[in-house]
Amino acid sequence: MSEAPDQPEPQLPPVLVALFRGVLYREQNPDLWHDMLRLQGQVRDQAALFGLELMLVETDGYAFLRQQPAEEGADTLPRLVPRRPLSYPVSLLLALLRKKLAEHDAGGGDVRLILERDQVVDMLRLFLPETANDARLVDQVDRHLNKIVELGFLRRLRGEQQRFEVQRILASFVDAQWLADFEARLAEYRRYLEGPDASADDD
Repeated sequence: MSEAPDQPEPQLPPVLVALFRGVLYREQNPDLWHDMLRLQGQVRDQAALFGLELMLVETDGYAFLRQQPAEEGADTLPRLVPRRPLSYPVSLLLALLRKKLAEHDAGGGDVRLILERDQVVDMLRLFLPETANDARLVDQVDRHLNKIVELGFLRRLRGEQQRFEVQRILASFVDAQWLADFEARLAEYRRYLEGPDASADDD
């Protein structure tokens, strides 16, 4: 009986390139994921040279690079991972999706959270200015959904453009403490709506 061939040695450059380009998902890139786990120490060392740290969530199967918090008195590097200002509706929708994900997890059942576009429209309808033009509201929600897909927090199901899977990486950006303050934040959003410059057309 012949021995199974040795596994190829993991290569660091492809792993680093994948992480510098965005989120590395176990499901989408199992080979790179396996190499990243084997090279985890080297990945952390190389990322630290650029002022970044590896954020690894093995239970949910994703990893990404995050800017290290600045230490008092230390020289700070220019930001390699840019901050992205988000519009009010996009920020609100991210908060609502995070809350929905927490409720989904608490209820058990399927690990994946799948939402229809109409469900998202109904979620946002409560917090956006009233409009008699429902088609206009749906168009606005579509723009916000496209932005969140671009950011990597939602994924369209293959062949089903109006169904979305909430990506679990959202939990790393909207954490439990943020979620605990959700009601206070919603009050801020309501004050925003009551302000003179409030508009549902923000992008």
